Amino acid sequence: MMIQLYTWDTPNGRKISVALEEMGLPYRIEPVDITKGRQFEPDFLRLSPNNRIPAIVDSEGPDGEPISVFESGAILVYLAEKTGLFLPAGGRGRVQAMEWLMWQMGGFGPMPGQVHHFLGVDEKDRAYGLERYQKETRRLYGVLDRRLGEGEFVAGALSIADFAILGWAWRHARHRVDLADHPNVKRWYEALMARPAVQRGFAVALS
Repeated sequence: MMIQLYTWDTPNGRKISVALEEMGLPYRIEPVDITKGRQFEPDFLRLSPNNRIPAIVDSEGPDGEPISVFESGAILVYLAEKTGLFLPAGGRGRVQAMEWLMWQMGGFGPMPGQVHHFLGVDEKDRAYGLERYQKETRRLYGVLDRRLGEGEFVAGALSIADFAILGWAWRHARHRVDLADHPNVKRWYEALMARPAVQRGFAVALS
């Protein structure tokens, strides 16, 4: 069994390589160089109709047949359910993990992503957008900091929600956020980044 991971060096891509390493699943990287528009090629669009990385192909899907999965949140849930790891089967723990996974997908990703965008445009065109999205990104870091003040991980036990959020917290310097201003996030971030599997997930070569 080998999972093919179609990815690039982005927060959404790295969260999947981290999860695969933490789950101990064998996988092979299939680089999709988004700087060259490879995400729009027909072969990739058959796997990810929204032309976004990451996507996976699992040669042993739920029915024993190959299956492809796109969208990073869906991939994390699929892998967690496949392995029985990092997502409780039911109860409050599962609800909390899903809440914080959706929080990342709906906010702590799209908002920092807009910061990335406006930092890259001409200065005369970016003032309003950059101010708007940096303010919201910093608010989200505050939400995360308060949550992590209540426990070691966002959903009680280590879960796919942590992997999802970590992919974006990895870019905190690019968000112009100093983790010293968010001590609970800083503690959580440093503890996760010290895990060997997380380090392997961020180190996988993409070329």
